[in-house]
Amino acid sequence: MSVGQQAFFGLGAYAAVRLADAGVSAYPALLLGAVLVALVSAPISAFMLRLRGGEFAIGMWVVAELAHLLVNLDTLVQGETGTSLIALQRYTADDRRAYTYWAALVTMAVLAWLLFFMLRGKVGAAAQAIRDNEEAAASIGIRVLPSKRLIFVLSAFGCAAAGALWVATSITFQPKTYFSVQWSAYMIFMVLVGGIGTYEGPILGAVLFFTIEALFGATGVTYLIGLGATAMLFALLLPRGIWGEVEHRLGLQLLPIGYLLKFGTADRGPSGPQRKRSAAATTPATPPTDRASG
Repeated sequence: MSVGQQAFFGLGAYAAVRLADAGVSAYPALLLGAVLVALVSAPISAFMLRLRGGEFAIGMWVVAELAHLLVNLDTLVQGETGTSLIALQRYTADDRRAYTYWAALVTMAVLAWLLFFMLRGKVGAAAQAIRDNEEAAASIGIRVLPSKRLIFVLSAFGCAAAGALWVATSITFQPKTYFSVQWSAYMIFMVLVGGIGTYEGPILGAVLFFTIEALFGATGVTYLIGLGATAMLFALLLPRGIWGEVEHRLGLQLLPIGYLLKFGTADRGPSGPQRKRSAAATTPATPPTDRASG
């Protein structure tokens, strides 16, 4: 699990501001900035993926703080004073809101479906095998490091795109805000409450999180304490999350990333026994550490 995804979130916003300042149109700069951050994340992965568990989590936090300090040195940003995505001022408020909305919707849809088809293919099988036992996965021919690097880079691209879209919404860019660890905390909250190890769960968790933020975000510290307490209660009392419990109790899967396997003896007539077992049901309850950073 990574607690340093705010590094890519902040760098995505910073790259968009920098590109726009260099003369690139505002909205193409959002996409190009996310691509550049994904490219930068590739060499970072060469070092960070050598770490595991708590070392990886804290190591990513250090990377985020280092990125924060380096961005502060840019004279355009002016330290914690920050700057603005001035190129967006050429659009009216209504046009800017509409363009940002559609850009966010298209980005979400493309990434969601890309991830869905990846998880249903070889990458998904490799990710589950690596999650269960990295050494055993390597022993059966799975290319562990390239698989983890692909997930790492795709995760960096998604977070960078989110950061770029966020700066397009707020216009202002202040490093302390964009490189805050709260962004990783929000991501973990969405996955934990929605249902870790499921595809639909984080989507449900995101909807729930932003609903809570819209209703109680103005309460300040009380709101943050409530989020932390809710996450702890789910971890202790409902570890599968909301959608995980729905799957467990009702067997409902809207977008299954596993496959239904049927095992049975020779047919003994209409009443012959048939055994059905879901591949997803055999997955251990242990949280998928590699996929949690995606």
